[in-house]
Amino acid sequence: MPTFHFTVDDEPFSTNEHTLTPTQILQIAGIDPTVHYLVEIHGHNQESYKDKPNEPIHMHQHAKFVSVFTGPTPVS
Repeated sequence: MPTFHFTVDDEPFSTNEHTLTPTQILQIAGIDPTVHYLVEIHGHNQESYKDKPNEPIHMHQHAKFVSVFTGPTPVS
């Protein structure tokens, strides 16, 4: 079974799963999916999963993701 290496916010992770949802990827990275959503980076293109938290993502080597915070921003 292949191991897929990927990054979330430049932190390295790996999985043996061929498909993961954005929620699962955030959970693997220790990020709260209730106040974040996932964006996949493809070179200069970005694919947002903001409204698709349970859409299966086919994993590939060196996939790159970033998390985007959606919770309230504290005002100082």
